[in-house]
Amino acid sequence: MKIVERISNFLGVGGDRSAPAPHYVALADGLVVTTTHAEAWFTLSSSNTDLMSEAARDGELDEAAAALAKTLAGSDVHLKVLWSPLNASDYMDEAAELFTSGAWAEWAAMRVERLDHIALPSRHLLMGVRITERTGQAAAVSRRGLAEGLGIASTAVSSRELARLDAMMRRLGRRLEATPWRAQPAAVELLTWMVAREQHRTTALPSPNAGLISGAKLAVLTRGRVLPYPDHLRVVDATGQTAAWVSVLTMSGFPEKMEAPGSGEWLRALSEITYVPDIDDSDLADDVDPASLILPVSPEASVRFRVMPKRDAMRKADEARRLAKEQRRSAAQHSAEDPGRAVEETEGVMAGLVRDMGREDVTLVEDHPRLIVTSTTSLDDLRARVDAVVTFYGGLGIEVGVGEEEQRELWLEAQAGDQLRVPDMGHVRDVTALAGSWWWGGAKVGDDMGPIVGYLTGSTPGVYRNDLTIGSEKGDATTTAFIGRSGRGKTTAMMLSLLDAAFRGAFVLALDFKGDLGGLAAAGKRFGLNSHLIETGPRFSGVADLFRLLDKEGAERAQIEVPAQLGIAMPPHLRARGAETPVQHAVNQVIASGEPATWKVIDFLRHSTDPLARETGEALFELSQTAIGAPFMGRPADGAPPLTPEPGIWVVQIPGLSLPGTADDREDWNVLQRMSVALMHSMLAYGITTAGRKDLRGLRKVVAVPEVHVLTATKEGAAFLEYLARVGRALSAALALDTQDPESLAALVGVVEQIATVVGFQLTNGAQQDALAEMLNLPPGRHTRELIQSIGLQPDGEVRHGHAIIRDRRFNTATAQWDIPTVELMELLDTTPRADPLDDDPAPAPQPEEATA
Repeated sequence: MKIVERISNFLGVGGDRSAPAPHYVALADGLVVTTTHAEAWFTLSSSNTDLMSEAARDGELDEAAAALAKTLAGSDVHLKVLWSPLNASDYMDEAAELFTSGAWAEWAAMRVERLDHIALPSRHLLMGVRITERTGQAAAVSRRGLAEGLGIASTAVSSRELARLDAMMRRLGRRLEATPWRAQPAAVELLTWMVAREQHRTTALPSPNAGLISGAKLAVLTRGRVLPYPDHLRVVDATGQTAAWVSVLTMSGFPEKMEAPGSGEWLRALSEITYVPDIDDSDLADDVDPASLILPVSPEASVRFRVMPKRDAMRKADEARRLAKEQRRSAAQHSAEDPGRAVEETEGVMAGLVRDMGREDVTLVEDHPRLIVTSTTSLDDLRARVDAVVTFYGGLGIEVGVGEEEQRELWLEAQAGDQLRVPDMGHVRDVTALAGSWWWGGAKVGDDMGPIVGYLTGSTPGVYRNDLTIGSEKGDATTTAFIGRSGRGKTTAMMLSLLDAAFRGAFVLALDFKGDLGGLAAAGKRFGLNSHLIETGPRFSGVADLFRLLDKEGAERAQIEVPAQLGIAMPPHLRARGAETPVQHAVNQVIASGEPATWKVIDFLRHSTDPLARETGEALFELSQTAIGAPFMGRPADGAPPLTPEPGIWVVQIPGLSLPGTADDREDWNVLQRMSVALMHSMLAYGITTAGRKDLRGLRKVVAVPEVHVLTATKEGAAFLEYLARVGRALSAALALDTQDPESLAALVGVVEQIATVVGFQLTNGAQQDALAEMLNLPPGRHTRELIQSIGLQPDGEVRHGHAIIRDRRFNTATAQWDIPTVELMELLDTTPRADPLDDDPAPAPQPEEATA
C-alpha cells in the first residue's frame, strides 16, 4: 500500500470514501446500469415465520444459508429493506374489477377511508447483485469529465449490451427463485421509485420507454439537493424547503451469540420499533386513545455484503485458529502458563468452524449493515426516532450509533448502484448468522388480490384479504371455517366476507339457525344489494315450499322430495298405517293438474274420500299453521319474498329448531323435532339443487351455515355439508361454516379435507384448542394452546373482538384483525336478534278457512 493511501485511510478519507457518486446510465426490469458496472436487482418474497414450527424454521434457515454459500459466493450483494405508505386509493381501482353489484363504489370508498386512517406501511425487500464491470469504462469516465465540460457527453447503453446484461440477470434470477426468498426480477417501475424516493419529490415518476428508463428521464430521478450535517442530512425540495431529515446509523457491535427466534432476527425486527412523538398537550384531544400515540419508526436497512468463497473463508478461519494456538503455546512457555479462556475458546470455535465449512454449506460473509431513519416532520422528530432505534437494539445487545461526520458517505453507500464507502464498519461471520437475521421473515397470510377485510397483527404490517369465492377460480377447495367461542367476532367476520361476496355478484344463502344474521340483510340493503330476510312463521308461509324451490329442476325431483318431507312431518302413527301411499297419490294428482304446491297436496288429502288420507291431510294442515310448518307447507301469503337463485343475499332465519341427534331413533322424535327436520329438508334440498344447476354454473354461489354444529348433529345435515364441500369447486359454490365446536367438525373428514381457509378465534378448552391447532396447521402443545387462549384478549385481559389466527389456502398461518370500517356498519352487523324484519310488509297470511276454499 502506498504511503499516501495509508495516510488517507488513517485520516478517514480513503479512496472508497471519496469515490464519486454513482452515475446512472439505464434502468430496466431487474437491471441498474451505471457508468462503471451493472447490477441485477430482485424483489424478495416475505416468508411467514411468526407462527412457523421450529422444524420448518430450521429447514428454511438452512436453505437460506446454503443459498448464500453457493449461489452468492464471491458476489457483491446489496440488500435493502424499504417501507412505503399504503396507497389506499389504489383499492378503488381494484374494486372496479372486483365488484359488480350494489353500491360497490361507496362500499370500497368506505374501506379506502379506513385504510387511510390506520396508515399501514408496506415492506419492500430488494436485493442487488453486481453482475459485471463495464469493460473499458475507466478511460470512458476520464473522457466523460472532459466531454461533460464541453456539453457533449453521452451515456447511452447499447441494445446489445443491455440484452447481454438481461441474460445474465435472468440466469442468476433462476437460481435465486429456488431459494426461500423466491426472488423475481424487480420491475423497472419499482427500481425507478427506489432511486427517486431519496429526493422526496412529489413529481410523477417517468414512465419507461420500451421497458427502459434512460437519458433525460433518468436524470430527472436524481435531480435534487441533499445537504450533509455531522449527524444527519437534509433533503431540500424544489422550493428550497427541507422536505425530510435523514440519519444513517451504523451497527458497530453484536453479541457473541444470538438466538433465533429472538435477538438474532435483527433485520426482521425493524417493523417492531415504535416511538411516541413529542406532541404538545394542547394539541391532544381530551378523549385521545394512548395507544394511538405510539407510532412506528419504520427504519430502513441497507446491508452490503460479500460471501467469501469457501476456500478463502477456510483459510481465514484456519489463520485465526493458528494464531490462537500460537498464543496459547506462547503463554504456556512463559511464567504465566495461562493462555486465557478467550484464547482457548477462539481456538476451539475456529477449529469447529473449519470443520463445519468442510462438511456443510457454511462459509464466511463480510457484511456492512446500515439503518436509515427518516422524518418528514422535524429534526427533533428525527432524533426521537433515532433514540428509539438505538434503545431497541440496545435491548438486544446490539450497538447502534449515528455515523457522525460520515453521513454523506454512508447515505451514498446506501444508494443502488453505489459501492462500499466505509469499510471499517463491517463484520465477519458465518452465513448462518447473517441468514439468522431473517430479513425476509415476518407475517404473511391471505389472498394476493381480493377484498380487504382487515390487517395483519404479526411482526410485519399489511392488509388481510379474504375472498370466499376465489377457490373455484384457483382450482382449489372452496370451504372456509370460522371457529371460536361465542362473542369473539366469528359470525361478524363471516358476515363481512359474505357482503364482499355479494358485491362480487354472488348468490349468498345464509341458513341462520341462531337468529342473529338479520344485520347481514340490513347491511346489504343499506349498500344497494338485493337483500332479503326470511323468517319462520305465517308471514313467510310457503316460502320454502319444495315445489317452488325446485321448479327449475322439474316436477320429477319434487315428486320424490315432497312426499319424503311430508313423511317426516306427519305423526308416526299415520306413517305406520301406510299414510305415505295416499300422500304420494296426492302429489301425483297435484302435479298432473298444473301449478303444484305443497298446500294443494294437503288440501287434496283433506277432501279425499279415503279416511286415512283425510286424517293425514287434517294432521298436516294443523301443523302447517305453526311457525315452523308454515314456511314449507303453508299457503303462500301475497307479497312474501320468494327464494330465487339470483345475485344477492338471502338470510333464512330459522331459530328455535330442535334437531334430533344421529343416535336418536326416528320413532322417538317429538313434534318439534319432526317439523325441524322437515323444514331443514327444504333448505338442504334447495342448497344442493341450486349449487348443482347447470344453468347456474357461471354464477358465484355461497352457502353460509352459522352454528354448524346444529347440522353436524344429524346424518342428513352432515351429508349435506360433505356434499357441498366436495363438489364446491366444480359447481362454483363456496361453503362458509361457523362453529364453536371444532372437535365435531373435525369428525367430518370430507369437510375438513376440503377446508381452504381456517379462521380461528379464542377457545379455552384444551381438547377444542388441540382440534383447532390441527386445522390451523400449528404444532400441537402447550405453546399453541396458550396462543389460542390469548388470541381474543387485550393486554389488560378484556375481550378483543375480531382478532384471529388464520390459515390460508397456501397453509400460511398468521394473526390478523378483522376490521369494520365504520361505526354505522358495526351497528348494522350487530348480532343481537333483530326485532323488525327488513322486507316490506306483505299482505296478512290467509286465515284457515280461506286456505280450504
